[in-house]
Amino acid sequence: MKEVSVNEVPADAQLIDVRESDEYAEVRADGAISIPMSEFTSRVGELDLDRDIYLICKSGGRSAQVGEYLEQRGIDSINVAGGTQGWVQAGLPHTSA
Repeated sequence: MKEVSVNEVPADAQLIDVRESDEYAEVRADGAISIPMSEFTSRVGELDLDRDIYLICKSGGRSAQVGEYLEQRGIDSINVAGGTQGWVQAGLPHTSA
């Protein structure tokens, strides 16, 4: 699975936040779509397979696990190293509660 830094995520990326809903509500990268890891298997059909899939979580661990799940199903994805914490620390556009 490919991995990129928060600064390498395109502005118009399909960015999937796999953290739980309460975490997403607290702080999130602008444009991120919430598909919690706990719901991912039932919501995988919501992904646009014609676009690159960037996965983000708090720091990169859960998104890497979701990426492995996708990889086992023949779906490529890109893990965002550093996650939402790194995103906020880098001063990238985000929304906080």
